[in-house]
Amino acid sequence: MFIWEGVSEFVAVAEAESFTAAAKRLGISTAQVSRQVSALESRLSTRLFYRTTRKVSVTEAGQTYYQHCRQVLDGLEEAERAMTNLQLVPKGQLRLTAPVTFGEKTIAPLVNDFVLRYPELEVQLNLTNQKLDLVGESYDLAVRLGKLEDSSMMARRLSSRALYVCASPEYLSTYGFPHSLSELEQHNCLQGNLDYWRFQERGKLHNIRIKGNIKCDSGWALLDAALKGIGIVQLPDYYVQPSLASGELISLLEHWQEADDGIWAIYPQNRHLSPKVRMLLDYLSESLQSDNRHQQ
Repeated sequence: MFIWEGVSEFVAVAEAESFTAAAKRLGISTAQVSRQVSALESRLSTRLFYRTTRKVSVTEAGQTYYQHCRQVLDGLEEAERAMTNLQLVPKGQLRLTAPVTFGEKTIAPLVNDFVLRYPELEVQLNLTNQKLDLVGESYDLAVRLGKLEDSSMMARRLSSRALYVCASPEYLSTYGFPHSLSELEQHNCLQGNLDYWRFQERGKLHNIRIKGNIKCDSGWALLDAALKGIGIVQLPDYYVQPSLASGELISLLEHWQEADDGIWAIYPQNRHLSPKVRMLLDYLSESLQSDNRHQQ
């Protein structure tokens, strides 16, 4: 007969690479996790982890055991979900993170609408521009923008965003229109976190160095400066679309505009998506793509 003691604790430590994070995820003490894993190693007569004061890593034998245990636990989770009504009424905790500005303007309102539909959910939304450890901090998913870094995470494209180069009519009447990328060096280019702007020419990406008299890590501050005629700005669509529609800003260098960036949801590949997470992903994707269609 299969003995289950220690298996859940072992899988949690293997995925979090930390006894403390695993204990937090399971809602038990670190000492209890350590005892269960040690008892499991004794029963198997196998060392499952390399332990140092700074890091926990899985041994080769541990990797093999983990793959089998993960499949078994996934099967049990599927069986439990099949016996509940979670697919009809999402309930319980959902933890997600998103970038600050896009999160405040777009993701948070959509999540709030989702909670209105399913009030038995408890949602924790962390808006930060830092790349958090989804496994170690037990997040269900993260919303990311632009080009994704190589990682072990699974990714789902929810929608897209576009970068616009634009300036106010007042600025352009004084300093003229740039008609090529090389002419940007003659203009006051308002700078964000990076000292270059992204363009596309003949299917190839180009980073063009820019300079100007304002550098700020706030897109809203750069937008304000552009609206006041101080210089030219490159910002994502969700900052500038209302001003472009009203004529307060004019889109420039559209021939070199980069192909649309992705808006992504990422989640740990070893974590089986629960119905409530999948339903939230479907809702975000449908809503974001609908917004894009209405803005086109």
